[in-house]
Amino acid sequence: MSLTMKLQINPLFSHLNPNLKSHKTHFNLQTPIYHSNKLTPLFKICTRKMMTSHVIKSSLIEPDGGVVVDLIVPENERGLKRLEAEQMVKVGLTKIDLEWVHVISEGWASPLKGFMREDEYLQSLHFNSLKGDDGCVVNMSLPIVLAVDDETKDRICGANDVALVGPDGNIVAILRSIEIYKHNKEERIARTWGTIAPGLPYVEEAITPAGNWLIGGDLEVLSPIKYNDGLDNYRLSPKQLREEFDRRKADAVFAFQLRNPVHNGHALLMNDTRKRLLDLGYKNPVLLLHPLGGYTKADDVPLDVRMEQHSKVLEDGVLDPETTIVSIFPSPMHYAGPTEVQWHAKARINAGANFYIVGRDPAGMGHPTEKRDLYDPDHGKKVLSMAPGLEKLNILPFRVAAYDTVAKKMAFFDPSRAKDFLFISGTKMRTFARTGESPPNGFMCPGGWDVLVKYYASLQTEEAATPAAVSA
Repeated sequence: MSLTMKLQINPLFSHLNPNLKSHKTHFNLQTPIYHSNKLTPLFKICTRKMMTSHVIKSSLIEPDGGVVVDLIVPENERGLKRLEAEQMVKVGLTKIDLEWVHVISEGWASPLKGFMREDEYLQSLHFNSLKGDDGCVVNMSLPIVLAVDDETKDRICGANDVALVGPDGNIVAILRSIEIYKHNKEERIARTWGTIAPGLPYVEEAITPAGNWLIGGDLEVLSPIKYNDGLDNYRLSPKQLREEFDRRKADAVFAFQLRNPVHNGHALLMNDTRKRLLDLGYKNPVLLLHPLGGYTKADDVPLDVRMEQHSKVLEDGVLDPETTIVSIFPSPMHYAGPTEVQWHAKARINAGANFYIVGRDPAGMGHPTEKRDLYDPDHGKKVLSMAPGLEKLNILPFRVAAYDTVAKKMAFFDPSRAKDFLFISGTKMRTFARTGESPPNGFMCPGGWDVLVKYYASLQTEEAATPAAVSA
């Protein structure tokens, strides 16, 4: 049975395609493009005229706040700023803190201009949004905060500005007009994840060991954040992505985030999405394949391996390089389900994407202490369709793909012949790769699969060598 839903074209970008004239235009699609605006009357949803000096050519979708925030100090001012920072109280950053500096500095969290002060933190924590002085509401579902311990708080001792020092000991930024307030960890965890069960990866990595105070303020980042891992050329900022969309003359951009290798089911979904947009009258829809590049849990495939695998997918022609942009999204991963997926969607608005693909259980994970999913697998896409501040983004629900044992390829699941389909979970895929067993022909392109097999073989080699190293 096919599903039929209505497509509501938001007037903020209905001008982009001459075939989408009316805000109430309807289409019948087996898998719909939809966005419910039921909550719109409750909020002031704003458009703003962009100042001439900040105009970004891409007109696909306006960034939150009207401009993409850029907090990188101009090159000719960096020397003086660095000398000034040397005289300030120093606040150390963890690796994850540095990733958040990166995120804020490039405008992924626009219009946020620094680590959250208490009023911003409380709005984010309790309302999943921020309200500007002019009454405009933007989505902000995750608190972006910096924690300090008691000793650091005492050292700051009334200072107005502090210098932020990276894990390598170098000063990376200045935090201006600071505010220090209490870090209630239990409240933050409960409201972000909906549970305080032990075993939440981001909590154990970044919150439990963090200090009991939060420090907010305006960021001045002394130079662009670089990781020198051979992947910096993939880390395009929102401004750079918008410029690339313009260069390619994109009239629609659809974003797909993943933290796993790309199999042929993912590719089927992405290629089908482009076809549907072409059928709607768009001339050049461009895919933003946007893997998450910040913190991930230990059993996820590392970023460098995923990027190598993604490159093989393009080399093998599974995705078209001419209509695909592969870029790294620098945010850390929370695994906070419907709360976090709003952040993922909001950040892509700032990068210029006006369509966002959402799948089953986005940003979810298994419950850390029980044998079940932590979140309802359908809640992510439902929340995105109603979330305040995301009204201008069109949501593309994920069509479920599985291995068709008759056609011997990945295909969209057909409930009428359910017995013909094989679902290969991420866990099963990793088991195949670890054991050297090949998945069914057509599950993943051969070049991409070879990358995974080599990665897991290297892990086994390291594990085998570890006891000898310890005993020596």
